[in-house]
Amino acid sequence: MENLKAIILAAGQGTRMKSKKPKVLHEIMQKSMVEYVIDTARNCGAEEICVVVGHGADKVQAAIQREGLTFATQAEQKGTGHAVKMAGDFIEEEKDILILYGDTPLITGETLQSVLDAHRKEKCSVTVVSAMVDNPTGYGRIIRDEKGNFIKSVEHKDASPAEQAVKEINTGIYVFCGKELKSALDRLKNDNTQGEYYLPDCLEILLGDGKKVGAYTAADEQEFFGVNSRVQLAEAAAIMKRRINRKHMENGVTIIDPENTYIGSDVVIGMDTVILPGCVLEGKTVIGEDCEIGPNSRLTDMELGDSIKFQTSTALESSIGSGTTVGPFAYIRPNCHIGEKVKVGDFVEVKNSNIGNGTKIPHLSYVGDTDAGEKINFGCGSIMVNYDGEKKHRTTIEDNVFVGCNVNLVAPVTVEKNSYIAAGSTITKDVPEDVLAVARARQTIISGWKKKRVQKKS
Repeated sequence: MENLKAIILAAGQGTRMKSKKPKVLHEIMQKSMVEYVIDTARNCGAEEICVVVGHGADKVQAAIQREGLTFATQAEQKGTGHAVKMAGDFIEEEKDILILYGDTPLITGETLQSVLDAHRKEKCSVTVVSAMVDNPTGYGRIIRDEKGNFIKSVEHKDASPAEQAVKEINTGIYVFCGKELKSALDRLKNDNTQGEYYLPDCLEILLGDGKKVGAYTAADEQEFFGVNSRVQLAEAAAIMKRRINRKHMENGVTIIDPENTYIGSDVVIGMDTVILPGCVLEGKTVIGEDCEIGPNSRLTDMELGDSIKFQTSTALESSIGSGTTVGPFAYIRPNCHIGEKVKVGDFVEVKNSNIGNGTKIPHLSYVGDTDAGEKINFGCGSIMVNYDGEKKHRTTIEDNVFVGCNVNLVAPVTVEKNSYIAAGSTITKDVPEDVLAVARARQTIISGWKKKRVQKKS
């Protein structure tokens, strides 16, 4: 939706987190809380976003710096109204301004879209988002007249007994017309016991001006769950995990044990893929259709094709082609491009390498800094010796090479196509095509050696 800007309040210290890290940078499913809020604001059409920072401002800015994001600083925490005042230069009179919080990561774009639609349809100067809760203690209450029109938002401590009985709370999320927000902020006062400027007071100011104030009641109060401690962080993570897993299952993914499966919010999974228990899927990982992932596997920023079997292994920042099998107990490190119908077997490590289609690395091997062609067979214990103590070097292995067991290829070295490397060889020079390379001492039999050894010990 166009004509929308968002302000995210993220200046609080979060003392109950008991952490050196700013509260809004604590993570849920490997993504900071404030990043969830930023992404949600963008998904509902915010063209520009201003994050109001305070405690740990430098850390927050460094962690979330991105295009279309600006920052305002609230050096002293003097209330939510004061925080929005700090972003005064960001507010445009002709645009709608969405107010969000960096410690409420569960808010959804669908809910915000509905709020915006209602705000614009009713032509309100401001719309406050409310929710119905069983226990409203401590929350500000939304008070309506007999026709359901908004009258006021009252803090719990200031509410009458009748108002305290109301279960509709103020979530603290608002959509303001920019012009009206600027006008209200200019007249906001701090004549209260805390000496702070409260954003809800803007509602009363605009009502006094005869402006229309709307209250949109959201369907799910969990979306407004604020995180102030590590216990609450875990509670929010559990809600987020269930929400994400449910979305994938509704889209045709089988998750065998959702309670023991951890999928990041940006992960994409194709239809008819099966996720076994104990998997952690992180970052921008994309998994194709008809795959089987797990059990107990980790994928971070990975791109997987279709019909891949990935068993009890870890892979980071790489790609794997369709029909490939990985594991168990394999480790694919960053910057690997593994082709189609490849076998990366048990206790195999691949790093910064390209592996061609149909190549097999069955077990107990290290392939690092290597450009490997198609249909190569790596025997057990194949080692690419890529480090000379100062620099890394690359190994090139062309198509249809057979690498015997317990072979060391000392980089930089090239093995040309259709060649064989004899088991137990240490190859230090290039190998031409269509040959057998043997680099080991001839076997020698020494008769009587054992008898002499025993006599020497006597």
